[in-house]
Amino acid sequence: MRLLILSFFIVFSTSAVAQNWAERQGDVVLSMDEITDLISGKVLGFYDDGQSSYRADGGYRYTYANGDTAEGRFTVKDDGRVCVTFENGRSRCDRFVSSGGRMTLLTAQGDRFPVKP
Repeated sequence: MRLLILSFFIVFSTSAVAQNWAERQGDVVLSMDEITDLISGKVLGFYDDGQSSYRADGGYRYTYANGDTAEGRFTVKDDGRVCVTFENGRSRCDRFVSSGGRMTLLTAQGDRFPVKP
């Protein structure tokens, strides 16, 4: 019985964390087509001076403020998530929302990164 309760707690807590997109009132989640139009073949800048480059061929590069980079491949999922698999084997999925006329990237961990205009 303890194992069943512990398993339930682990699954429940993992699901809750994985679904924390930090959406706020007024956020509008973009569709797959809207996201594809927003990012494909474009470079998006963020206020931490990082940049995400989404090449039209599915290549991805994040450039940190100090010039370091992380590269991989991205896909836009049907539910609007943008998922990146990095060359180092790590992966992540993010979501874009429009709020008050501004685009914001949301991470699954609950972070919000407004996109520079």
